[in-house]
Amino acid sequence: MKFLMAVFGLLAATFALKPAAAQAASKPNIVLIFMDNFGYGELGCYGGGIIRGAPTPRLDKLASEGIRLTNFNVEAQCTPSRAAILTGRYAIRTGNASIPIESPIYGLTQWEYTMAEMLSDAGYATGMFGKWHLGHTEGRYPTDQGFDEWYGIPNSSDEAFWPNDSRFRPDSHPFAHPEHIMEGVRGEEPANLRVYDLEERALIDGELTELSIDFMRRQVEAERPFFLYLPYTQTHMPFTPHPDFAGKTGNGDFADVLAQLDVYVGMLLDEVDRLGIRDETIFIFTADNGPDAQVPWHGFSGPWRSTYFTGYEGSLRVPFLMRWPGNVPEGLVSNEIVHEVDLFATFASAVGGDVPDDRVIDSIDQLDFFTGGHEKSNREGVIVYVGSEIFGVKWRNWKMVFKELDRAWGEPLKEYPVPLVYDLHTDPKEENPLDPQWIRAGWIRWPAGQLLTDHVMSLQKEPPIRPGTPDPYEPPN
Repeated sequence: MKFLMAVFGLLAATFALKPAAAQAASKPNIVLIFMDNFGYGELGCYGGGIIRGAPTPRLDKLASEGIRLTNFNVEAQCTPSRAAILTGRYAIRTGNASIPIESPIYGLTQWEYTMAEMLSDAGYATGMFGKWHLGHTEGRYPTDQGFDEWYGIPNSSDEAFWPNDSRFRPDSHPFAHPEHIMEGVRGEEPANLRVYDLEERALIDGELTELSIDFMRRQVEAERPFFLYLPYTQTHMPFTPHPDFAGKTGNGDFADVLAQLDVYVGMLLDEVDRLGIRDETIFIFTADNGPDAQVPWHGFSGPWRSTYFTGYEGSLRVPFLMRWPGNVPEGLVSNEIVHEVDLFATFASAVGGDVPDDRVIDSIDQLDFFTGGHEKSNREGVIVYVGSEIFGVKWRNWKMVFKELDRAWGEPLKEYPVPLVYDLHTDPKEENPLDPQWIRAGWIRWPAGQLLTDHVMSLQKEPPIRPGTPDPYEPPN
């Protein structure tokens, strides 16, 4: 608690800045905002904003100041998506292909080499403020995986319901305890601060924003490049606006949260400018997967079909905004395929970090694409997973599908002996796989099939880590 009080004291104090030029130009700062269950169609620059009840002027302006991707792909669930972005590997490889339902001992083994570890080894201060969802037992916290400091929640925001429910029985199982807001520093066990209940759920994203601002200030003062990973807890259910924003839009809780988010991101952008590090900072806004499916907390996928936990584009495509003045062209919009795993190799390329060569890495360096040196992405396709099952393959604008699930739950799984083929240009909602012209696209089984074959062979070469595998882990010879 002393740490939190000190932080708020720093926020109120006068801050003496040192010249941003003191930071090495070859070590850009990185701010990575990672939303929770945030649909493609929520922001104004993606067709949402006012039609969702609240304009998003700061995020829309951010989109105009760099690159906006319309085909940025992620995994279909929270835990696998977080594992993928931090390791540069499909989540199946790390034992995190699904949210933790198989074993309470879950998350990344310490053998994995995370983005935070890579950047730390490259000389970066690393801070995380927000939702982890990659382990809640000894040795599996953010500060065990390369982060110098962390404040946030270990699991998911739906657990905030538990302490407020009269039926909650925390003595029923060792892992049925209330979730806590936690904080920690590298080398020490994180401490429980407060029970994460519905009251705290409304306040936490404001705290995360303030702590992130303080982290940036401290690193600029220390003349050290930094990696700020900010996985906000919104808009995972229950989306509950901060009291300062509750009722502000007059359009309901989601619109209030959307307005709140725009203000919070604006605060971060303003602080980057105030610190004089705008040109030396890679600023990214994206999300872990498509929107919630649960009424009344359902989100908006824009032009795409369905929600998270499915193999449809509404699950896999999320917003992606990236600004790096003088490096990333302004106002660029691209429909080229990029996958979240690509950020690992891209950051390594940008800062001179190392990509491991002792394991399969799915990440592809996209630095030349992001910086305008190449019109095309260095990636042509992705493997579509839902949990540990392969649902299909995306290759360019085509999608070859073996399994479908219409909704996140309560619907039967459909399996096809002959795969369906969707042309995402002519059928973006994936509604007409048996269009009379589908036979003309039969040739895509070769490039898409090759992508899948190569992936399956890599799983045979390096067997996936099993869910629940304890530390220490060593790969088989």
